[in-house]
Amino acid sequence: MIVSLDIATLTQAYATGTLTAEAVLTCIYNRIAVEGERPVWISVVPRAEAMAKLKTAPKGPLWGVPFAVKDNIDVAGLPTTCACPDFAYTPARSATVVERLEQAGAILIGKTNLDQFATGLVGTRSPYGIPSSVFDPDYISGGSSSGSAVAVASGLAAFSLGTDTAGSGRVPAGFNNIVGLKPTKGLLSARGVIPACRTQDTVSIFALTTADAARVLDIAAGYDAEDSYSRTAPRPRVYEPLSNGLRVGVPAEPLEFFGDSECERLYGLAVERLRELGCEIVPFDFKAFREAADLLYSGPWVAERLAAIKDFASIKPDSIHEVVRGIILGAEKISAVQTFEGMYRLAELVRRAEVEWAKVDTLILPTSPTTYKISEVLADPIRLNSNLGLYTNFVNLMDLSALAVPAGFRQNGLPAGVTIMGRAFADAQLAVLGDALHRTLAESRLGATSMPLSATPAIATTPPKLIQVAVVGAHLTGQPLNSQLIERSARFVRTTRTASGYSFYALANTTPAKPGLVYDGKGAGNIEVEVWEMDDAAFGSFVALIPAPLGIGTIKLADGSSVKGFVCEPHATRDAENITHTGGWRTWLSVRRA
Repeated sequence: MIVSLDIATLTQAYATGTLTAEAVLTCIYNRIAVEGERPVWISVVPRAEAMAKLKTAPKGPLWGVPFAVKDNIDVAGLPTTCACPDFAYTPARSATVVERLEQAGAILIGKTNLDQFATGLVGTRSPYGIPSSVFDPDYISGGSSSGSAVAVASGLAAFSLGTDTAGSGRVPAGFNNIVGLKPTKGLLSARGVIPACRTQDTVSIFALTTADAARVLDIAAGYDAEDSYSRTAPRPRVYEPLSNGLRVGVPAEPLEFFGDSECERLYGLAVERLRELGCEIVPFDFKAFREAADLLYSGPWVAERLAAIKDFASIKPDSIHEVVRGIILGAEKISAVQTFEGMYRLAELVRRAEVEWAKVDTLILPTSPTTYKISEVLADPIRLNSNLGLYTNFVNLMDLSALAVPAGFRQNGLPAGVTIMGRAFADAQLAVLGDALHRTLAESRLGATSMPLSATPAIATTPPKLIQVAVVGAHLTGQPLNSQLIERSARFVRTTRTASGYSFYALANTTPAKPGLVYDGKGAGNIEVEVWEMDDAAFGSFVALIPAPLGIGTIKLADGSSVKGFVCEPHATRDAENITHTGGWRTWLSVRRA
């Protein structure tokens, strides 16, 4: 009997011979034959074809692992519909992300249902039927990656691919008791993916455990020159043990749950479990994030949805779902001026949010504030959909990473979820934290299966080799180059001062403005520094960014300890202003502004 399709269980069973991949595929196809393809599936790989692919599949890390793909992602030989029959075409080549998974030995079962053109968080906007929550057929599955989430939660796939613009890779996870990984934009190639908002989309991953989601990400991620929005992470993903004292941000203001007291209770319990894990719970101001969320559907990014299908929408508007058509064609009224105004507004909000990020390492929010019955959403599709995106819409706009994990069950048997969020490229840190949080749930089971989470392995972590670095100028918190530390998951340690004997200069002709710290035994002041900590891989890539005449040396601090830190070649101080008397870069900047 197959209890669970989680990757760890399958690969162990294959290795020991207690289960065969042929038996797994047979079980899945038998269930599909009994239950029917829809509304979970839009197209299914024929059973004989899947069995044939298994025989020739590479013996990679995902060999024999069944997976599903949202039907806005190309698979060679299968139609891509975006849940719109008249839009359908059959690609000759699969999307890059599908190619990489199949090269690792994964076996595709089929393509899954979605809110048409990935527009919606509800899962009700499809002519191929309405998937429901695996725990109650009266309730929505969440969208737009509805079929992808249900396939995993119900045991028809070990993992699946979705897409995420406004929360489509997270909300369905919360409604179906599974994990939804929304990686940093650009980590997974979007070549071969029909965009919703091309600048904001990312391929997402649904899995039964965080360890599985992280494993799929590690295999599928990588720079793709064929995707103009593909990015290379500034450091390798290293799964480091959960650090004590990790600062987790919780909104200082009361959150909106639209009367769902059970969801509110489960969110509060998740926060308390993080505290028990040794995290420091830090209040933060949520206003900038909430205002950014409002921009996604009230701002110019709706025009990106029109740009993705403008030719089809102009020729066959009546082929588009009524609700989706109203949203997408409404973008025709958005002007270029409004687009730039929206971009400027978003930049302002991102800058405001940086103040809050200086206080915390990660955030925790409800994945969605509530859930609804299918009948309720059909009667009020726009307002209720908007309610579901309250805590998800801002994430891609602000270039954040996110991981949705189960948070337990309401008294009526419906699950709720929470999402932890970090800066771009914090995916590994979120995976370790999310896995630990998920495992604090008493008697947690995988999706709608009977398999306990405790029977699966946690994420394997590697203790980091940490290096402390003292920064004195443009890398200080709030300064122009601080992002170089954040991108490398560097952790702020403390603010302190150097020992005496250092002279401090404002260097000439540098952009952005930079100081130079020189030990000459003459400096009378103790210069303010911030000490940050990062692993050795991040340190190497950080040092590679430092231009002459600056470099990294060893700096002695006021308490007698020594750390690596910024130093300056003495020749560069000849034309520089000696600002040792100010005691630090921030003080000098404020004096200069005055």
